[in-house]
Amino acid sequence: MTVRAMKSGAVEFLTKPFQDQDLLDAIRQALDRDRVTRQQQSNLAELRKRYQALTAREREVMGLVVSGMLNKQIAFDLGSARSQ
Repeated sequence: MTVRAMKSGAVEFLTKPFQDQDLLDAIRQALDRDRVTRQQQSNLAELRKRYQALTAREREVMGLVVSGMLNKQIAFDLGSARSQ
């Protein structure tokens, strides 16, 4: 039962009898975890919003940057692509 509860997202599995402080600690841990998760989701949503605001050309450049290409390589590649 404990394993199933943890896999379903339980923060803690308290067995009776338990101390009040154990319950409070589990609640605090769950709230902290939820706060972090919500912040991460908010950050990801902001990144997606910013990415959607990019032009097609800016997305193309970004793809090359994150692939590890140097600025000069990107400029050469994109300049060559334009002249063709």
